[in-house]
Amino acid sequence: MAKQISPSLPQAQNPLILRCSRIMEAFAKSDDERDFFLDRLEGFLFFVDCDKSQDELNALDNELKVFKERYVAIPKLTSYETKKIMEGFVNEKVYDIDTKEKLLDIIQGKEARDHFLEFIYDHLAELEKWQQYYQERSRIRIIEWLRSHSFDFVFEEDLDLPKHILERLKETLFETTVSKELSSARKTLQAKAKTYYSNEALHPRPKRGRPPKQVTKAEIEPQVSLDIFTQVPKSIRPFLFTPEISTSLGASFSSKFENEEALAATRRANLERDLEAGSIDDKLATLRKLSGHWKEESAAAAPTIDFSTDDDDEEDEDEEDEDLPKAKRAPAKAAAKKPAPKKK
Repeated sequence: MAKQISPSLPQAQNPLILRCSRIMEAFAKSDDERDFFLDRLEGFLFFVDCDKSQDELNALDNELKVFKERYVAIPKLTSYETKKIMEGFVNEKVYDIDTKEKLLDIIQGKEARDHFLEFIYDHLAELEKWQQYYQERSRIRIIEWLRSHSFDFVFEEDLDLPKHILERLKETLFETTVSKELSSARKTLQAKAKTYYSNEALHPRPKRGRPPKQVTKAEIEPQVSLDIFTQVPKSIRPFLFTPEISTSLGASFSSKFENEEALAATRRANLERDLEAGSIDDKLATLRKLSGHWKEESAAAAPTIDFSTDDDDEEDEDEEDEDLPKAKRAPAKAAAKKPAPKKK
């Protein structure tokens, strides 16, 4: 049973039903510009949105000061932790040497989280491994944090209860008398909540036995219960954090991308920019090729001018005739050497 937070507040009669995926997203998006909080009483999330009016911000600040023990601030992901997560994935899950070297270079550069995600989402062979690795690491980190603050909780993703039972449990969270069906469901939640405080929750054992056959997974839309909160203060309602369920949470690793659609839009913009740059290079290469052909044709069509004189031609002919035998010498020259007849 949950601990009593304040005498003026009601007491929960079963563990809080939290969504691990939603807390994972809040952990990733908590940065210098946004502060996230988790409520101890009902388990709702909210964050300080500076775009709200000053009156709303003042009311929220007053609520946080009055009920300090009720709201727990979610820690921010430091650059050191971010680097460790990326390096752990590269060293444990990436086997291609060239891909590993490229990712390690990205990790050491600026805006490593954003560039790391863009590279992973362009390599489908690593994408599925990254999503699974990131969710496993984030889940362990969230359980450690919840345990450190003595939360009595269960993750909705781990429950096999029907959707309408979960919604009824949320509605009757503070009621001491419920039906037999809900009473049995509460016992199930209490037994499940104890497993999160075991060693196996932080160090899950690998499954033994023969691995299952590779079967094509059918994409099924996850069934989640409605958000039902009955004790949300009026000052906190404008700041509630209730994002839609996402099947792929790898994109939430960077606070730059709100979701996977935002990451895909950034990748498309980068691709179009690269294509435009490539088309310009192709045009420049074509222009260079055309200019080269024009220079060659101009050089071939230019007339050649012979600056040699007639005397030079005669000397050349004399040199050629000297090399020939006397019988084959030019008759014109022989006639020229014959003396003219005397006049009578």
